[in-house]
Amino acid sequence: MEIRKIDAALITETVKKLYTDMNYFIGDDILTALKKAENSESSEIGKNVLSQLIENNKIAAKEEVPVCQDTGMAVLFVEYGDKIVIENGSFEEAVQEGVRRAYIDGYLRKSVVDDPVFERINTKDNTPAIIYTTIVPGDKINILAGCKGFGSENMSAIKMLTPSAGIEGVKKFILDTVKYAGPNPCPPIVVGIGIGGTFEKAAMLAKKATLRPIDTSNPDSRYAELENELLSEINKMGFGPAGLGGDNTALGVNIEYFPTHIAGMPVAVNICCHAARHKEAEI
Repeated sequence: MEIRKIDAALITETVKKLYTDMNYFIGDDILTALKKAENSESSEIGKNVLSQLIENNKIAAKEEVPVCQDTGMAVLFVEYGDKIVIENGSFEEAVQEGVRRAYIDGYLRKSVVDDPVFERINTKDNTPAIIYTTIVPGDKINILAGCKGFGSENMSAIKMLTPSAGIEGVKKFILDTVKYAGPNPCPPIVVGIGIGGTFEKAAMLAKKATLRPIDTSNPDSRYAELENELLSEINKMGFGPAGLGGDNTALGVNIEYFPTHIAGMPVAVNICCHAARHKEAEI
């Protein structure tokens, strides 16, 4: 396979479109789930909240304005082909410029501060984005992009369980995390779960899981069954839409896993609000 040359400008424009589109247009998987939740919701208040969310998403799409005022922090999972050369710039710079243009030109709220502890000065363009890159065979670049608001991000957690905790320990930690979050992450939520790897790998898997369409299941039937069981248990908690009570506390539970050390069983829970903004593109 010959080396393929890609102009940095194409990457910038692709990333810009991903971020404006995901903020203006709710995903089909989420919209379908919201409509399904509205039909099944027994609480009149909860049903009304879901109806308003659906209407809000329609207005955002029509007016091309953000579905939520918190337009999040940009996170990208990139599969980068090993037969690619970037011309007229670097991949990193091109991605950051795409995020910068989306947030400035698209009138999206800039929510990133340069120093997390002391000065906390806004960078004024929502950069830097967080980029996870995997080198893969081929001459294409696949970008899975999301923007994560921190009302839900702040409710996330990780725990280094040992193998003796077993499946019951895994379930307890996940359910305790969601219960502690309560109404804070703008339910109905999407729960991303990462199991295995190392401390940081589990957290990365959980974040990536929030970007997986909620109308899909883990290909391993055991984990798919666990997803369904956890979704049922979470919805029994009764927090409901907007935390005002009801049957639909969560729209979906997505689990991703990775091999881990014989002595450990890391589990990360990344909670996402009902918007669960994500888009994907291939260059």
